[in-house]
Amino acid sequence: MVGLTGGIGSGKSTVAEGFVGLGAALVDTDVIAHQLTAPQGTAIAPIRSLFGEAFINDDGGLNRPRMRQLVFDDPAQRKRLESVLHPQIRAASEAQIAAAHLAGAPYVLLAIPLLVESGEARARVARILVVDCPEAMQIDRVMQRSGLSRAQVLAILQAQANRTQRLEAADDVIDNAGGIEALAAQVRTLHQRYLAIAAGLGDHAGTSGASEAGATGQSSGIRCRDS
Repeated sequence: MVGLTGGIGSGKSTVAEGFVGLGAALVDTDVIAHQLTAPQGTAIAPIRSLFGEAFINDDGGLNRPRMRQLVFDDPAQRKRLESVLHPQIRAASEAQIAAAHLAGAPYVLLAIPLLVESGEARARVARILVVDCPEAMQIDRVMQRSGLSRAQVLAILQAQANRTQRLEAADDVIDNAGGIEALAAQVRTLHQRYLAIAAGLGDHAGTSGASEAGATGQSSGIRCRDS
């Protein structure tokens, strides 16, 4: 299983979509967390009990902006929220992983935004794939898509592992500072590598993607740590 991670605005979702398009199975813990905290989600009742009605919207879902502000300002409150969410996310993700294997997926991509920060999550995956780009690019992307201020985006970045820490933890790195064609070429190359690893062939396959990247004139951008 491959753990997919990267800082906010790095392009994890785009990369994940690329792998899914090639046949990989995706289990996205962010999507699971949103489902758990949506109206009628199983995390709503314990969150209401711990934090109060003010953190629940009229439709019964989590008031995300209010909760985000609370947990960023108070690490102890963040731990309380995690005590509710993490066990449920873990259970749901394990169920989805098992279902993907039963369905015959060649390998599973487990997307965890804070994978590097979580020692437990690191132990769940065979390889860590980090989507990387300069911090200035992350900030611009998040501001454009979300409407958050620069200060708000910087606060989110400061709550995550920094770029150096993620790169040090990575087995594989995709450089998302270029265009969509360069990104797609890197995804194809790594997909072939992961198929080979899943098949027990180590790194003896996956060269076709690298050749394809070279043929299109795109630098692969990929950095890999030997299996």
